[in-house]
Amino acid sequence: MDDVDTSRRGLLGGAVLGLAAASTPAAAQGGKASGTPRASLRDPRTSYRREPFPEQRQPWPALASKMNPRPDHGETSYRGSGKLTGRRALITGGDSGIGRAAAIAFAREGADVAINYYPSEDPDAREVKALIEQAGRKALLLPADIRTQKACEDTVRKAIAGLGGLDILVNNAAYQQSKADIMEISDEQFVRTYETNVYHVFRFSKAAVPSLPPGAVIINTVSVNSYDPGEELIDYASTKAAILNLTKGMAKQLAKKGIRVNAVSPGPIWTPLQVAGGQLPGTMGEFGQDTPLGRAGQPAELASLYVTLAADDVSFSTGTVVGAHGGSGNP
Repeated sequence: MDDVDTSRRGLLGGAVLGLAAASTPAAAQGGKASGTPRASLRDPRTSYRREPFPEQRQPWPALASKMNPRPDHGETSYRGSGKLTGRRALITGGDSGIGRAAAIAFAREGADVAINYYPSEDPDAREVKALIEQAGRKALLLPADIRTQKACEDTVRKAIAGLGGLDILVNNAAYQQSKADIMEISDEQFVRTYETNVYHVFRFSKAAVPSLPPGAVIINTVSVNSYDPGEELIDYASTKAAILNLTKGMAKQLAKKGIRVNAVSPGPIWTPLQVAGGQLPGTMGEFGQDTPLGRAGQPAELASLYVTLAADDVSFSTGTVVGAHGGSGNP
């Protein structure tokens, strides 16, 4: 019996070593490991801008094309590998910021993409459309103010009709205004923040579910504020906590339909939200400087997270939140 166990262990050990060897670049190319160039590594502290951002302000909702510096959405860097070939995605807030980065990545991974955005953001949306089409995929522009049930339902309906179906929904659009004191938060602002951030997640998901096949995914954008609310963002932070809870609850319920629901949780990311009232006046230079990495993130750094959560090879992941906080916060 001992001899059998010893032999079995030897065979298993040999198989594991063989697989490990085969997975190295040298083995794959039939060369020697010592002669194979290593993949270049990027220091996360310096891979993007560390200098403070200049003070600036745009009327809400702001345009990425007018920001200084312009955010990096992966326009020149993202390379696809066919992970989402033939898929059909709808992204809210897809004209700029994190939604734009996801749209570019999805298209380069082989998906057709519909983006929703506030009508005045059309110049940014046109840039995204061109990038999706350059990737050889279909692009659908769906401008709408999504604060009403009708607008949400109409947008989902148009996306399904225009794409011939839907199997990825990214609920990403958001409204954020910083106020130093609760007394400065008007009832109108509080309602608008909830209508934009929370209601649209519920309404888009509800409108999409009847058309989502088993294997489809919903990805919500939450925030580091879901776990650690900024004192100047109490209304916005509370909406992100609500979306986190919606994500986990919907994941349990929709698992019965074979639909996965996950979320991405960004920290400080350089997007139009920040220049359209997302930061208190005079504090733009501090944005992202207090993270352990010493800088704010760029939308391009989150694109792969959305691709991963949308892909079939993480099919056991639902009710999951993936963080990108620069070293602080949860999850």
